Amino acid sequence: MSRGKFITFEGGEGVGKTTNVAFVENYLKARQIPVVVTREPGGTALAEKLRSLLLDKKTELIAEEAELLLMFAARAQHLKHVIEPALARGDWVICDRFTDATYAYQGGGRNMKIKTIEWLENLVQGNLRPDLTLLLDAPVRIGIERARKRGAFDRFESETVQFFEDVRRAYLLQAEINPKRIKLIKANQPLADVQQIIISVLSPLLR
Repeated sequence: MSRGKFITFEGGEGVGKTTNVAFVENYLKARQIPVVVTREPGGTALAEKLRSLLLDKKTELIAEEAELLLMFAARAQHLKHVIEPALARGDWVICDRFTDATYAYQGGGRNMKIKTIEWLENLVQGNLRPDLTLLLDAPVRIGIERARKRGAFDRFESETVQFFEDVRRAYLLQAEINPKRIKLIKANQPLADVQQIIISVLSPLLR
């Protein structure tokens, strides 16, 4: 049995990841491809508990180093118990955020050392990297307006506009560094156009 494909969705707040994750899930299932949909931080019972701690505005002030380590602790559990087993049995995995989010939020937003993130990435993931990353990008102002309609903000969503500008800049840098893997998609265009582009970048993996 051939190994499955690993697809990740990335982007700031309100760029339409949830909608387009569901779109790709349905698109693959219609082609009889077994799919596992998951998210980060999260994906396992322990990782979801860590997610709750990371997103809760009422917890004690989380040190930046602790935030980074908790992200990778959740990722280690996620890889061992969900992602790797699914790929090994030939399923495709669609993940709402992965390590590019760490480079963007902790590296860009928190201004943490990229070398530290790279070291943790190699420790936790080994050689595993996504086969394809869909980076949905929109101006910060548009994303925040969309996110506001969803309801109360979590700890990350409550950050400053400058924080999200730094996150976006870091995401765009990741796309420049990894152009073969990361496909940049402008998310502030009509949804039908976004999804047509998604299909076009998925096609090579389906051959």
